[in-house]
Amino acid sequence: MNLVVKRKNIQNDKKEGINMSRATYSPTKDELKGKSVVLLYSGGLDTSVMLKWIQEEYSCELISLTCDVGQPGKNFKQVEEKAHKLNVKKHFTLDLKEEFVNEYVFPALKANALYEGSYPLHSALSRPLLARHAITIAEKENAVAISHGCTGKGNDQVRINITAYSLNPAIKIIQPIVEWGMLRDQEEVYARKHEIPIPEKSKYSIDENLWGRSIECSDLEFPDQEPPEDAYEWTTNPVDAPDTPEYVEIKFKKGIPVALNGEEMGGVKLIETINKVAGKHGVGRIDHLEDRIVGMKSREIYESPGATVLIMAHKDLEKAICTAQEFAFKQLIDQQWAYCCYAGLWMNPFMDDLNAFIDKVNERVTGTVRLKLYKGNALVVGRKSDWALYDYKLATYEGISTFNEKASYGFVELWGLQTKLAQAIKKERNKKGE
Repeated sequence: MNLVVKRKNIQNDKKEGINMSRATYSPTKDELKGKSVVLLYSGGLDTSVMLKWIQEEYSCELISLTCDVGQPGKNFKQVEEKAHKLNVKKHFTLDLKEEFVNEYVFPALKANALYEGSYPLHSALSRPLLARHAITIAEKENAVAISHGCTGKGNDQVRINITAYSLNPAIKIIQPIVEWGMLRDQEEVYARKHEIPIPEKSKYSIDENLWGRSIECSDLEFPDQEPPEDAYEWTTNPVDAPDTPEYVEIKFKKGIPVALNGEEMGGVKLIETINKVAGKHGVGRIDHLEDRIVGMKSREIYESPGATVLIMAHKDLEKAICTAQEFAFKQLIDQQWAYCCYAGLWMNPFMDDLNAFIDKVNERVTGTVRLKLYKGNALVVGRKSDWALYDYKLATYEGISTFNEKASYGFVELWGLQTKLAQAIKKERNKKGE
């Protein structure tokens, strides 16, 4: 291979290289005047006020984008109608449930992904998906910017913006909540002025999708106090949960759940079903004081009944199949995966590296796991796999055992050799006062 590169070629590479220039977080009015902007639109008060504010502030046209990632009870037709009443140029409603599950949730499941050991990352997983489709629509419609409703103190701005800039370094991003500084009361005044319907004020800030539900604000901002019962919707209070336990059996194929209680079903239906079954028994309530990427600690309340059960089942089956060394190393990989997802580094090549190992391990994670759901708890009570590194004849204490117990004499001697030697040296040095 010729490793000599002429100076002339280097100069050409500079001229024709990747365009890494990008806009600032606050594009100028001249940059957007008369142009199109894609707004990630939920239909709530914040994004509805944003829609009009951006139109007025930047004299531009708005294209609204609403993504279905499994928000229970969401009326997407009403959201579209509301967007058109607010004079959007175009509106897109995308059903992304299958893509969300297959390309985001299931990779997280194979990684047993729990940020700081608690959070199943449901909101974090959806953000790169939303950003990807916002960029796709922007490029399709010749829009020069995207916009979203993230605050300046949360993690979602990091996840969406990094993904967006990675896909299109030249895209401009507008964050109205950061720019305008309006409080809820001021937003309501603005909404009345522009005839924007004001929904009933919610006590909490809520984000939902198939994989879980996040609840913030109000009484939850005091981490020393137990969350009020009205914060929960997906899970029964364990005190009121059924007095009879329920057993569920989950079948996995190469790390992916493919059947529930013997019935094969697609990922979306399986997650929806296990959410209801586990939620009925009060499983999946999470109270978590977590470290946000922007530096602060934040008290977060989550409901993740399906994620809790599936991650528990997957990890147990994986452990049965892996060698001790594989399982120990996999836990380190999983921790890094969860951190990168949480921190908005979905597009970082490091994620590809982590996924390569995770996917390789999961090639053998095929089998079934049985769990017992009762009063807020999920317990693995059985697992079975042709790949499991378990041999009854080796493990049993009955007379049919094939384990050579006499081999343990030499094993123990060698295994503890350095430990024994180290203690002997320590005693000798202590005698000499060293």
